[in-house]
Order: sequence, then C-alpha cells, then structure tokens
Amino acid sequence: MSRLNEILEFNQKFVEDETYLSYETDKYPNKRMVIVTCMDTRLIELLPKAMNIKNGDAKIIKIAGALITEPYGSVMRSLLVAISLLNAEEVYIVGHHHCGMIGLHTEQIVEALALKGVSRENVDQLEKTEYVDLQNWLTGANSVEEAVKKSISMIQSHPLFPRSIPIHGLAIDPHTGKLDLLVDGQK
Repeated sequence: MSRLNEILEFNQKFVEDETYLSYETDKYPNKRMVIVTCMDTRLIELLPKAMNIKNGDAKIIKIAGALITEPYGSVMRSLLVAISLLNAEEVYIVGHHHCGMIGLHTEQIVEALALKGVSRENVDQLEKTEYVDLQNWLTGANSVEEAVKKSISMIQSHPLFPRSIPIHGLAIDPHTGKLDLLVDGQK
C-alpha cells in the first residue's frame, strides 16, 4: 500500500468516527499570536507543547530555518494577513538549535538538486533573472541567533508592517523543548 493510500484510508475512518470534532475551532487565534518557525520534523508536536499552544491558539507558519529571506513573499503576506485580518497581536520567530539551515550554502542545495535531475542550465537561467537573488534565497545563516534576528529585521523593515506589533525571537532545543529568549519584542 502506498503512503497516499494509507493516508486516505486513515482519513476515511477519521471522518467516519468524527474524530475531527475535538479539533474544532475558528480561524482567529485564541492567543492572538502568529509563530514563524522551522519545518523541522522534531518541532511538529514539541514546539506547541513547549509554548503551551493548543489547537486554535496561534497561526503557525513553517519555513526552512524560520528564515524569512523575501520581503514580498508568501511568508510576509501571511504575517500581514494574520495581523491585519485575523486578530494576531504578536509575532514569534522561533528558530532551533541544530538546524540544517545553519551553515548551509547555495551550492550545497544546487548540488543536491543536480542529483535529483535539475540541470545546471536551469540554475544559471535563474541566476540571470531579476526575480530572485539565488545566493540570498537558497542560503542559511551562521547561527540560530543570526537567523532569528535576520527574520525579525526583515519584518521590522517592511513598509506595511505596523511598528506597534511586537516581534519576539526565540530558539528552541529540539531535544528538550527548552526555549531561549533571543529578542524581547516588548523592549
């Protein structure tokens, strides 16, 4: 059985048994917060538990390294929607220790994509466009602190982001769930 078939089979029972009822909420975050964090699998359940976040409490945006690199991309759009239309009043950027984006360079990704069949010509063509700065877009940071502060800076410098919204920076240990405060957005 394929993974897709497993998912669909499980989902059918999930719906038939009305398991979804325990997850019902609305679109507004109860704790009026939006979290930008890493897509790391270790954080799927750990991060909400470590932050005392339950279903319906927060908007959570997951991206590689919790690293916002584009001022007019989908992450910034999602943040603006969350604070303007969905009642979010605080932003939390939560990076994590032992992140795969730390020390990552563009060429490492390009080489890995080449092994998956992406041609060098495609990369070269993309580097010639004005739409993306490949070196900035496909790179990580030197430390989790740098990544979190870079994301905060990207948000703070955005012309549409209200200065009244606090932006906090945290780093989580993916083994213990311990949170380290990097930036207190109230100060």
